[in-house]
Amino acid sequence: MAGEAARKRDRSLEERLEEASRGSEQYVLRLYVTGQTPRSMRAVENIKRICDKHLKGRCDLEVIDIYQRPSLAAGERIVAVPTLVKSLPAPIRRFVGDLSDTEKVLFGLDLIPKSE
Repeated sequence: MAGEAARKRDRSLEERLEEASRGSEQYVLRLYVTGQTPRSMRAVENIKRICDKHLKGRCDLEVIDIYQRPSLAAGERIVAVPTLVKSLPAPIRRFVGDLSDTEKVLFGLDLIPKSE
């Protein structure tokens, strides 16, 4: 057991991401933005890049402009934007900001385990 934990800990981030990308779980993500602001556009670009690279074909991403669909934002209790909501797989998670800290987003999406 201790040897296995040490091997997992010693793997590089790239090795852990490669293993996670071979998973089969479907992800349901909603990104709430406010129009075409620079911060919103960065968030869209960042999450699309993450989905393309790490969730190939396993991601249902919906981008919601709260100016055009405010009732959806109210229903999700969105108080800051951009906000990414991961509905599936459980548990539900929320990320606020432009999603530029890729490692933090990958950890929050359970694509990489927390480093020991």
